[in-house]
Amino acid sequence: MIDKMYAEEDLLPLSGIQHFAYCPRQWGLIHVENQWVENLGTALGRLIHQRVDNHYFSETRGEVSIERSIPLVSKQLGLYGMADLLEIRREQQGQIVNLTLVEYKKGKPKKDDCDEVQLCAQGICLEEMLGITLCGGYMYYDTIKHRQWVPFTYVLRCRVSELAYLMHEYYADGKTPIATKSRKCKGCSMESVCIPGLDKLKGKTEKYLSNYLLEVEKDL
Repeated sequence: MIDKMYAEEDLLPLSGIQHFAYCPRQWGLIHVENQWVENLGTALGRLIHQRVDNHYFSETRGEVSIERSIPLVSKQLGLYGMADLLEIRREQQGQIVNLTLVEYKKGKPKKDDCDEVQLCAQGICLEEMLGITLCGGYMYYDTIKHRQWVPFTYVLRCRVSELAYLMHEYYADGKTPIATKSRKCKGCSMESVCIPGLDKLKGKTEKYLSNYLLEVEKDL
């Protein structure tokens, strides 16, 4: 894991780690170039979080109190952001015995780990802020209406640290990762500004120009 502490002015949005895990170029377009294109998927996701992220609303269910829109920060990861929901379980004397993070997402569980790294990053922030250790948290998907447990394993924590480090490297250099066309491009709202096939076209253009210049030199 990366052993470094970031200054407050160098902190990056925690939500970006989900974008970076999904596609580094998508993250760069959004967080380095400040571009954003919304589609149906991003609109639905925004509406879901509008319903959940109300920091004025809290409730108590027996020994469990529920808080929303919890501010988070980690100088180790260099990230700041919000947790959708935090469940706080207390004993009868009022002492906190367990904290559980819950992240809300549209759709259903994904094949990649982009959601898991975001939740784990939130957990690392909370651990650093409170001096505790969390064994995991929950993802709640609106399609299946079911929570999915995500253990904060050593491997997942290392992946979070590595992604956060790479995000800072790109951001410090002001660079957007190159486009790499894949199946993910079809459902990405940023495809129209990303132009993922441009890298192949660039290669063909460079080859054409090189051959053209060679022909011109022969005629001179």
